[in-house]
Amino acid sequence: MAVDLDLPTTVLASTFLASGALHLVRPQVFEPMVPTPLRGHDRLLVRVSGVAEIACGAGLLVPPTREMAGWAGAALLVGVFPANLQMSIDHARRAQRTQTPQAIGVLAGTLARLPLQWPLVRIALRAAGRG
Repeated sequence: MAVDLDLPTTVLASTFLASGALHLVRPQVFEPMVPTPLRGHDRLLVRVSGVAEIACGAGLLVPPTREMAGWAGAALLVGVFPANLQMSIDHARRAQRTQTPQAIGVLAGTLARLPLQWPLVRIALRAAGRG
């Protein structure tokens, strides 16, 4: 069976698969990212998002499911954006409090990650046939 994937879709699928697996194996890494209004169900939300990432990644690799996986992946990326924002807010507070080079560097990384979410959404939409 020919997979017929372009490089951006392959990278997005691989990213979803790796990140989803990490959500399931090490959920405690992601729990602090759960936005404050959703706290209390951290482990469940992290696991559900991990399963969703794996489903999107696998779906992008299979031509008959690629369109649906593209739509689902774009929605997932938009849906988890508040968690990425929460991570930046938390690291900004930590950097302000400690003012260490390491804390400032981690903050810079989380801030740089935020605008990268949108090209991933475009890749997912293109995989869905809408980009």
